[in-house]
Amino acid sequence: MSPEDCLFCKIASGTIPSEKVYEDDHTFAFLDINPINKGHTLVIPKHHAENIMTIRKDDLAAVMETVRMLAPVIQRAVSADGINIGINNGSAAGQVIFHAHVHVMPRFDGDGHEHWQGKKLTAEEIASTAIAIRKEL
Repeated sequence: MSPEDCLFCKIASGTIPSEKVYEDDHTFAFLDINPINKGHTLVIPKHHAENIMTIRKDDLAAVMETVRMLAPVIQRAVSADGINIGINNGSAAGQVIFHAHVHVMPRFDGDGHEHWQGKKLTAEEIASTAIAIRKEL
């Protein structure tokens, strides 16, 4: 996808309106229009990248610094009990907009949002998976 066709590039450039909460030279943060809870914020790099695997190293560092700075601010602003930080990469992982972004999601005790369930693997499956990952390095 080209930056000209990217929804988040258009939001960062101001072509499409958003509820901006923060902006600097490298990042743009705005409220999600389909939030998990009030205050759910998306942090994006201004330079287009499809996901975490294609983002430039310096852009990733800038995005994560913005996330680190905003998380406690958002938590205080909405009086949340906690914060989830999430990155979805690829459609199988739930990515809908193919511009790298980090979700900063305020959480409230009893808000009903459920975490994923872990899978039971044998020790052999865990060991063989670790071997496969190390081999790819």
